[in-house]
Amino acid sequence: MTTTQQPLLPAYDHRQGTGPTLVFLHYWGGSASTWDLVVDRLAGRDLLTVDFRGWNRSSNMPGPYTLRQLAEDTLAVIAESDVTDYVLVGHSMGGKVAQLVAATRPAGLRGIVLVASGPAAPAEAVTAEYREALSHAYDSEESVAGARDHVLTATELPASIKARIVADSRAGADAARTEWPLRGIAEDVSEHTRMISVPSLVVAGGNDRVEPVDVLVDNLLPYLSGAEFVVIPHTGHLIPLEAPADLVDAITAFAPTA
Repeated sequence: MTTTQQPLLPAYDHRQGTGPTLVFLHYWGGSASTWDLVVDRLAGRDLLTVDFRGWNRSSNMPGPYTLRQLAEDTLAVIAESDVTDYVLVGHSMGGKVAQLVAATRPAGLRGIVLVASGPAAPAEAVTAEYREALSHAYDSEESVAGARDHVLTATELPASIKARIVADSRAGADAARTEWPLRGIAEDVSEHTRMISVPSLVVAGGNDRVEPVDVLVDNLLPYLSGAEFVVIPHTGHLIPLEAPADLVDAITAFAPTA
């Protein structure tokens, strides 16, 4: 595995293996390490995990931290790492970024997996008051722990994973931490999502309180042509950490090795 950070690119890890490459994009407050429990179960696969601009190893990169900038960064990382045959796997905010990337119909994109994704059209619950409150969810270690235990997850996690969630959520630039809740979460990208022409898979958590099953059914699936839909029972919003084995099963069924 090679770890790379170019001056104008976010940090990323490229694990060489059999394609198509799986390109993993993390949630708001996450990092490349959010996918560790997933990639550890994908021995032999070609894998690319990214720390978005403003987060973790990329926290010193300047803004803007908009969804469009993150999408441009993703395409730049894919090009720089010489990946030419790939599937995007985006979680939550990363899923919304993945929709924007896929909408450009880039060469080499074979499919898209949206995991507890931000929907194409924002849900009615995403009011100005909701967004303002959400923008303070990561203000302190205590607030992150509260969001983790009462909103983000529906299962009990090991202490080491709980600590990682707190560390990752606090390891972001201030402007990156507020960009998603104040603006990105409310951005309607449905016209872009309609332009996606590759096969798609939507994975939902049965007990997800952030992007519930009905929100994904109403606000995402209608904008994707013939998307497959999988619900993982009992899990909350942090599917890569709560149900990594089930998620790997879904991904590998959708995107087997060539």
